[in-house]
Amino acid sequence: MAAPSRESSTAPRHAREIPGWDRETDVVIVGLGCAGASAAIEASRAGAEVLVLERAGAGGGTSAVSGGLIYCGGGTPVQEKCGFADTPEEMYKYLMASCGPGPDEAKIRLYTERSVEHFLWLVEQGVPFKESFYPDGGSEPPTDDGLVYSGTENAYPFNEIARPAPRGHCTQAEGAAGGLLMRKLLGAVERADVKLQANTRCEALVLEDGGIVGVVARVERSAYYVRARRGVILATGGFIYNNDMVETYAPLLGRCSYRVGTEGDDGSGIRMALDAGAAAIRMDAGDVSLPYYPPHQLMRGILVNRYGQRFINEDAYYGRVGEFALLRQEGHVYLIVDDEIFARPKGAMELAAVGETPAELEAELGLPTGALESTLAFYNKHAAQGQDPLFHKSRACLSPLTHPPLGAFDCRVERALYAVFTLGGLHTDTSSRVRTPAGEIIPGLYAAGRTTSGLSAQGYSSGLSIADATFFGRRAGASAARH
Repeated sequence: MAAPSRESSTAPRHAREIPGWDRETDVVIVGLGCAGASAAIEASRAGAEVLVLERAGAGGGTSAVSGGLIYCGGGTPVQEKCGFADTPEEMYKYLMASCGPGPDEAKIRLYTERSVEHFLWLVEQGVPFKESFYPDGGSEPPTDDGLVYSGTENAYPFNEIARPAPRGHCTQAEGAAGGLLMRKLLGAVERADVKLQANTRCEALVLEDGGIVGVVARVERSAYYVRARRGVILATGGFIYNNDMVETYAPLLGRCSYRVGTEGDDGSGIRMALDAGAAAIRMDAGDVSLPYYPPHQLMRGILVNRYGQRFINEDAYYGRVGEFALLRQEGHVYLIVDDEIFARPKGAMELAAVGETPAELEAELGLPTGALESTLAFYNKHAAQGQDPLFHKSRACLSPLTHPPLGAFDCRVERALYAVFTLGGLHTDTSSRVRTPAGEIIPGLYAAGRTTSGLSAQGYSSGLSIADATFFGRRAGASAARH
């Protein structure tokens, strides 16, 4: 091990500058969340000697504190048992429409074609799924049910683009199940004879002949050099906990009150790869959730902007609503309800105003005179007929707001809970190989999970992160083992 150093940089080192390798292996994986675990299992299965370097004392990462939802479809056993018909083509049409603008068609096509196989792989690793459906969608259920609508599959416009089917597969545990998911994956890593070195922080990649041949890490205060004979896989998470990167690439996300992740989501893997010549794409993209339901009766209210106008169908997945509210309405929106549907949202939201009439409520909120009155009059007229000609909200969520008093929940970004994480990252191909800005492959360098730009270019459905990370983590492990 080299002498202690106070310097720390993500700038790459050249192999000729390395004083000596402290350790050699076939594949080095940086990070042990669900992407790193999946990569380790598949690389070992392909015959490679695998070493995982984890900055924390044990694996888990953001995946361990997640809801444990995994977006799978195309006709999984759970879908079939619950009575839902689905095909890879219908799943493909939905994801291409909802994961944009500009989603990676090749990744979506590959994932949808192999989604059932991937689900069965998860089961093989010991991840349990109950064959039961939870009807109130949006996020992981409070029960241990195994299937839920976790996106906007059954709401406009997507229900006219692809046949709706629930694809949120829930690891079998009540409530947030990320901890159980990771325990099962980490158990599979242990069985795969993968070596783990914890409390080891990677700082830079090592270059030789235009490719990546190792990493520079730090153990306590000492530099530690690890040679990778076949490849290095970066699975270090996103960058939502790096304030400088958020401010540089995705400043709107920085306005939100709740960052979904852990301190490990500091962009270290992205920065190491960028310094070594990699490309990063869609760095401004992020998932933005505004949990204004449950209770689901609040979908019968209307969401309006600072001009008193509706901007979306309120039965949409709250991740889509949050995205529209922040990115298209500057985070200045209100949820209007009447006394009949009034309930306290599960998310942190308070009433901004109350009024006996639309005019009173409008004045309390400081909206343009007549704007909210006009919006409510038009909405109520058509809702009474079971119609929503502007945004096509489902009939089940339509009812006139005619029972005073009227209330406005404060959904402004400074006042409500907006949960965000980054979606942009390294540019990878379907084999999880990292590209340069010119589109060329960097030999020996792979990445998966939120370190990359994956299935979601911007639009999101719950469960896509873990689906993307585990599936393309597997691809990274197999690709690196063959290199």
